[in-house]
Amino acid sequence: MASFVETLLAPFNALIPARFRSDSPVVPVVRLSGMIGVSSPLRPGLTLAGLTRTLDRAFAVPRARAVALVINSPGGSPTQSHLIFRRIRQLAEEKKLPVLAFIEDAGASGGYMLACAADEIICDDYSIVGSIGVIGGSFGFQELMKKIGVERRIYTSGERKAMLDPFREENPEDVARIKAIQADIHAHFIELVKKRRGTKLKGDDKVLFSGEFWTADKAIDLGLADSRGELRSVLRERYGDKVRTPVIATERGFLGRRLMGSRLPDMVRGRGGFADDLMTALEERALWSRYGL
Repeated sequence: MASFVETLLAPFNALIPARFRSDSPVVPVVRLSGMIGVSSPLRPGLTLAGLTRTLDRAFAVPRARAVALVINSPGGSPTQSHLIFRRIRQLAEEKKLPVLAFIEDAGASGGYMLACAADEIICDDYSIVGSIGVIGGSFGFQELMKKIGVERRIYTSGERKAMLDPFREENPEDVARIKAIQADIHAHFIELVKKRRGTKLKGDDKVLFSGEFWTADKAIDLGLADSRGELRSVLRERYGDKVRTPVIATERGFLGRRLMGSRLPDMVRGRGGFADDLMTALEERALWSRYGL
């Protein structure tokens, strides 16, 4: 029931800008795009530190009916994925707001973990969804070093400190250790998905959690996503044509802008920062290419 003040002001609503009117439903939008964790000055990745203020602002929007997450991520750091996931869930429970996830190109691996922070997952017909697994890799240069006559000298304190050194022969014990760590991370990921998706999940665990990924139809059949759609149409259908969807952009602080400005000359000359950005770009390109994107 409308309050006395709302009833009194109703005739004047047409004269009030939409963003100030109490009769306009609001669904703030947060974009979660790119790799998770891996970042450089020109290619900032998704991290809890970088998103905390953005998420806080989104969940604090007055008269919000829900919060929408637009996800477009091939994954990345499992730790940062989980930290962002937890922060979203904490805010959703604190503010008692439903969360809707809209997957664009990909909500895969850590990107799918972010989607699981939502109460409902909506994707496009061509979205890549899933990849619930853990991956890691390296290179082996020991034969090349022998060929060019380079000797590897490494000094450590700690028996396993040089584990998986790419310049030495692969040690089966080291491989077993890293696989055990991956299995532990995978088990926690599976538990998280089962807790969030619950009885919606259909299909054998060996399929769901194999690391495989799918497009919308199969993802919905398996219960990894709920429906197809895109943000504007879905929100208008649910909250009316007058729904407002302000995008809560990630802010770069004053110090960050100053540091960025001070590094630009070096980047232009190809020193330091440029190399970091190039390596980040290559790593990101490799991760996206796993999904044919």
